[in-house]
Amino acid sequence: MTRPIFRSWFPKACGRKLRQQLAAFNFVLFAAGTAMSAGAETPQSPVDRAVIRFVAPDLGGAPTPEFIFERELAFESRLQALADPDQPKDAIRPYLDRHVRAAVERHIAESLLANLRVDPVPSDADLDRQAESARRILSDRVGGDLSLSNAAKEEGISEREVTVLLRRQARAGLYLDRMVAPMLAPTRTELRQVYAVERHPFTQSAFEEVEPLLMRWWIGHRLADAVEQYYSNARQRVVITLLVTAGDAPGTLEHSR
Repeated sequence: MTRPIFRSWFPKACGRKLRQQLAAFNFVLFAAGTAMSAGAETPQSPVDRAVIRFVAPDLGGAPTPEFIFERELAFESRLQALADPDQPKDAIRPYLDRHVRAAVERHIAESLLANLRVDPVPSDADLDRQAESARRILSDRVGGDLSLSNAAKEEGISEREVTVLLRRQARAGLYLDRMVAPMLAPTRTELRQVYAVERHPFTQSAFEEVEPLLMRWWIGHRLADAVEQYYSNARQRVVITLLVTAGDAPGTLEHSR
């Protein structure tokens, strides 16, 4: 399996030095995947490390940084690729630089949103329902439950870690729905309008046959757009640091395994 190569995709505001580090460090996720593959037959958990730190006023500033770890970044990048209609499903490289960039941006935006206060405060039942909805939406996006399960297996992600991701998405979604604009419960009239005018993957089927799938697709589409817009507005107050350097790159490794 081939790992993506990091490019200098951080905003220019992050600084020349960081961009140079990213351009030089080409095998971060590949190294993690190789180590996991080598120990796949042992019961031990794969070794993990933080590769990105981000700080924002919304998260408490410098005293309370957040981190993205190699395995979760690889998993979330793979999910981005599976949801990308322009990425061949039989591609040699499972995900590309653009998928890594999208995964980082979405992870940061969802983390910021999930930390914001929602009024009224969601109950545990609200979070459970939204997390289950997030799972169904994600499963649809990546091609089904088996694809989601296989992606987690490939990157050494446990069911507990998948649940953490889904609950982060649930909290972000509840904030957007309650504090920005309603988007988690479209009406049937709205869905009929979506079916008639939007570009969606269900054009060859009758509305009644695909209504539940269309609803999940539309909710996921609106949430993704809202998360992307939030990140675009918030990026200037987020400080992102790459926690690996060019010296960490395993230069003797092949590009694929």
